Formats: sequence, structure tokens, C-alpha cells
Amino acid sequence: MQSMLPRASIKRNLLRVNRAGVASVRLVSTAFKIPKPYNEPNLHYEQSSPEREKLLSALSKLRNELPVSVPTVKNGVEAASKGEMQTVMPSETASVFARYSPATKEDVAAAIGAALQAKKTWQETTFHDRAAIFLRAAELVSTKYRFELMAATMLGQGKNAWQAEIDAAAELADFYRFNVGFAEEIYSRQPTLNASGQAGHTDWRPLEGFVYAVSPFNFTAIGGNLISGPALMGNVVLWKPSAGNVYASYLVHKILLEAGLPPGVIQLVNGDAELVTDVVYDHPEFAALNFTGSSDVFRELYARAADGVRTKKYRDYPRMVAETSGKNFHLIHNSADIPNSVKHTIRATFEYAGQKCSACSRIYIPESRASEFWKEMKENLSHVKVGAPEDFSSFTGPVINEAAFSKITAAIDSANKDDRLETIAGGTYDGSKGLYIEPTIYAAKTLDHEMFDQELFGPVLVANVYPDAEYDSLLTAIDKQGGGFALTGAIFATDQKVIRKTEDRLRYAAGNFYTNCKTTGAVIGQQSFGGARGSGTNDKAGSSGMLVRFTAPRTLKEEYHKLDEVLYPSNY
Repeated sequence: MQSMLPRASIKRNLLRVNRAGVASVRLVSTAFKIPKPYNEPNLHYEQSSPEREKLLSALSKLRNELPVSVPTVKNGVEAASKGEMQTVMPSETASVFARYSPATKEDVAAAIGAALQAKKTWQETTFHDRAAIFLRAAELVSTKYRFELMAATMLGQGKNAWQAEIDAAAELADFYRFNVGFAEEIYSRQPTLNASGQAGHTDWRPLEGFVYAVSPFNFTAIGGNLISGPALMGNVVLWKPSAGNVYASYLVHKILLEAGLPPGVIQLVNGDAELVTDVVYDHPEFAALNFTGSSDVFRELYARAADGVRTKKYRDYPRMVAETSGKNFHLIHNSADIPNSVKHTIRATFEYAGQKCSACSRIYIPESRASEFWKEMKENLSHVKVGAPEDFSSFTGPVINEAAFSKITAAIDSANKDDRLETIAGGTYDGSKGLYIEPTIYAAKTLDHEMFDQELFGPVLVANVYPDAEYDSLLTAIDKQGGGFALTGAIFATDQKVIRKTEDRLRYAAGNFYTNCKTTGAVIGQQSFGGARGSGTNDKAGSSGMLVRFTAPRTLKEEYHKLDEVLYPSNY
């Protein structure tokens, strides 16, 4: 029988278009398979290379625009910033880098409300369409916006070209591509066994409320991941980035909107972290925290959430997902390739001025190889230049802000006067123009020095030279040291029995453990990242494990047969 409905009505019934303009019911009858994720190839910026010229052009353009005015974004609509707050360039503290307007409590509340309003439509958008948005964003990151993102990261966060490349270009694109792959993996986890006449499946629902994402200054890509994982799974997100990268974070948000993300799904708010958190933690639909930053800050946020649970403030038990502090180690065995271990140690400790959560900050060296190690270290450090990010010869640059500079230099001043420490390298700094600290190494005369537990988040390494015969007892000390953190660690050795013994003995000392590789060696899709103990919840960024935390699985069962009677055979 021919339908009495107009043709246009039939089409609307079959293909509903939601308020975001994305089809929520599709007429395609084939299963959708996403493209296989891959790591974004790195560009190397050799002299006279096309990529160096493009980056120099982007840096020059951004320089001419300073200070940049970061717009206030409300539901995807940009409003001019009043510029009440500002950040300076770490490499040139007399130069204002960005100006922005802080959110008020009313702004934060409105952003949460708008996100929750967008939630129903977003969570009903097909995975195919959600995935397409983030895959499109990956292409925008790696092509159209690559050098703009890098320039923002270099001038705003003090990274050199290579550090900006592996962060703001490659890793950000990797997170978008691999998160889509991880999401597909999760959705494919369905029951493989059904009784006769029955069927069941798992509905991987998003969380019922909203996710609060708090990102750090040191990686542009981390902010992109903290918001993209939950959003990809159908959640809505309130995003509070660090003041240290407000402009780069704005660009990330802009890219997502250009890629087709509905404006209400991710709400970007800047300003006072405590003010934003107060509003979030007072909302009954606060469903999860996705956090990267200080362990002490996370403990406070964890405790506040627990108090809200105790008082029945929230509808759900908020999920706490975090990657926090580290006091990461390199362990050198007497069978190690010393030149190789030295090169890895310099990179792990001093790249980006030691401001990576995975950076090496304590090292243990065998007595029989110590003189060789220190000779090699001093020779290699003589070629390491500390300087402005725009100078391509700079291996490392400034620390992020005056607070970090004051904390690290105060520790250096104290260490320089400490007769329990021997200065191997550095111990000097200069804040007259930029926030520069020389690569610094101290050798502690005793294994119980407090520097083995103190996280400085800067270019400072403390070393212990141990008697070769005491290697086994040293493993126990390494496991107990490190300020209660357990993020990254590495063994350098060629004795295979020693390598396996060390892996076993230090099984809980690091969430990421490396053999003959620096502690900053994780690559998305190859090594997921995260630690336990005081270093976080170990949900592993760059894995399906992290994305699962932002789902609320529902199990469904359907029977096709009818019951013949109420009683069971055993009842007779």
C-alpha cells in the first residue's frame, strides 16, 4: 500500500537530523569500520627545510600579533576578551604573550547548563559521526593548523621546535586518531555467548552528567586528549586549561569546532581554577574529573569529591581520573652502554627544562663506571645550549613562570650550600630576560638525601653512586624512594638476567618502565601512559582503559521463547 505521508515526511522519519545538524539515524545498511590509526610522521626542521621555513613564518606572524587576545567562547560563539588577565613569554618575561578574560561563577554555571542541554543530542549522535569529527580534527592539526599550533606552544610555553612538533602537532593528532580506534574497540566488546532463544548486548552509555577536564601547561596535546576521550564517548565536557597555555588551548578548541563538533559539547572556560572548581563541585550532575597536574592538587580535588559523595550532593559517584606527579629514575647497571645511557639521561632530564611529568630527576650509577659516566656526561652537556625557543640551536629553554623559577632556584641555592651534595654540572640560573636555569646535576654523598623524594619539575638531577655489590639492596631503596610517586623509570644494562630481575623487583615502582630507553619515551598507540601510587589513577592515557572510565555500561538481554510454566523440574 502506498503511504499517505508526503515524500518529505517519509524522509524525515527515516533520517532524523538532530539540532547539531548530524544524522542520528542512517540509511546505510553496512557496518562501519574506522580507518586504522597511525602515528603522525614527525617533521625534523633541518636547516633550509620547507617545514622550518613554514614554522619561521608562523613564529614571525605570531610575534607581530603579540599580545594575542584570547576570545571568550560561549557555545561556540566568540566574544572579544576584555583582557583583564595576562600571561608573559617564559623566554622573554618583559613581553606579554596573551590577554584573556576570566570566567565568572555565572559564566561557569551557564557553560555547564549549555553543555547539559547539548548532551541529549550529542549522545544520540552515531559513533560514525562522532568519530568523523575527531578524525577530521586530526587532519586539521597535522596540516592547516600545524605550524600555528607549534608557534603558540613555542612562544607561550617555551618549547623549542622539536618539543613543539612532538607535542602540539604529532601527539595531538595521534590522540584524536587513536582515541577513535580505542572507542571502536570498546563498542565492539559484546557478549560472545548466548543461550538458545536468547540474545544480549552491552550498551556503552556515556556518563549521565558532565565531565570536568583540567589540563596542565606543559603539553598542548594533553588538553586535547582530556577533552576528546570523554566527548568521543558521547559525554559533554567543561574544560579548564592552565593559564600557561590559554592561547594554544583556544586553538585546539577552535579546531574541534571547525571539524564539526557541536558548539555545546565542550565548554572552554578560563580564569581562576578555584572559582571554576567551586561551581563544578557544587553541581549535582558533576560526573567525572579528568585531570593532569600536581599530585597535591589532585588529592584536594579527590577529597572534595568524596565529601560531596558523603553528603549525597551528586546523583552519581564521580569518576576520578588523573595523571599527576613523578620523581622518575634512571638506573645504570655496570653492564650498561655508558655513552648511550648518558645521551638518554640528558634528553630525559633536560629536554623542555625538565618540565615533563615523565622527566628523569634521580639517577643511580655504579661505582665502577662513575668516572666514565661523569666524563661522558660533561662532554655531552658542553654541546647543550639553553636559550630562546625561536633559536633552533637551543636544546632546552625556560621554565614556565616566575613561581616555578622561584621554587626551582630556591632549591638550587639550598643545594649549592649543602655539604652532602657535590655539584657535577650547573647550579646557576639567570632570570634577567627569560626564566633560564642551567642543566644542573648534584651527586648525593648519601642515599637518604631528601632530593631523591623532592619533585622540582625543572632541569635538576640528583645522583647516587652506589657500590656495585649493593645492586640488590639498591633496588629496594629505589622502590621506596621517589616521594611516593610511581610514574616512570628505566634500567640501562646489557646483562639480560639483571634486566629481568630489575623489572620484577621494581614492578610497582613505575607505571611506565623502559629498558635502555629514556623515561620520556612513550608514544601513543605503542606505550600507553600513566602511573600509580601518588602519580595518579593509572588509567593509561593513550589506551581504551582511559576511555572506559567515561562510560556507564548497560547490559541488555532479550528472550525470544515463552515460558511453559512457573515451576522448575526440581520443584516436582
